[in-house]
Amino acid sequence: MDDKMTEIKLAVLDMDGTLLNSQDHVTDKTRSAIHEASRKGVDVMIATGRSLPAAQDHAKALGLNEYIITGNGSEIWLFPGPELVDRRPLNTDLVEMMWELKHTYKARHWAASTSKVWKREMPDNIASEEWLKFGYDLDDYQVREAILQELSRYDGLEISNSHPLNIEVNASGVHKANAIEHVLKRKKLDIAQVMACGDSLNDIKMIQRAGAGVAMGNAQDEVKEHADFVTGTNDEDGIVQAFKQYGVIS
Repeated sequence: MDDKMTEIKLAVLDMDGTLLNSQDHVTDKTRSAIHEASRKGVDVMIATGRSLPAAQDHAKALGLNEYIITGNGSEIWLFPGPELVDRRPLNTDLVEMMWELKHTYKARHWAASTSKVWKREMPDNIASEEWLKFGYDLDDYQVREAILQELSRYDGLEISNSHPLNIEVNASGVHKANAIEHVLKRKKLDIAQVMACGDSLNDIKMIQRAGAGVAMGNAQDEVKEHADFVTGTNDEDGIVQAFKQYGVIS
């Protein structure tokens, strides 16, 4: 680690493609590295595009007693508990617009409300739910570009992805980096003391802002371009390599 770099006090890990390998598991080596980091006084926090039910089981299994950022930053939870710390919902009119686009382009979708994750369906009354995120799963890059062009006409949207062939949409200004800043105020830490690891577009802003921004070896090329360090893939215990690179573990 560069002697001029601030000591890392918080490691923020994306889940899919980062913390989890391609079999959706946390390897024993990565688990051991997280435990070693905790013993050395480095907090470890999950920041994911998934909802809380999909993240908390991994946090519990890893023994994390920390904040969890879910829905790309639309919610922050204090774990265990869990206790809701912050929530940033999507405008319902924009959700209705995106639902119509799904039909126009015959796309698969999912949407997260505060009550559940909706797949292949939506409630009869969209306005009856409080929405956190809307997403498209696509098979064709041209269709993806067409939908992105449509979405660009609207203010109030934060657009990213967690895979090259999907689109994830949150309220404007809702992303992992801003959620991390919210947590840092509560923890009285500086962003320079943060190592952030990820692989997709929804990780770029936290990688850019963190004192140590790490892209996984399996990350999208655009993510790697913004990283301070490119580590191994999620199937090569890239988290372990990153922890060693920045002195989190020996």
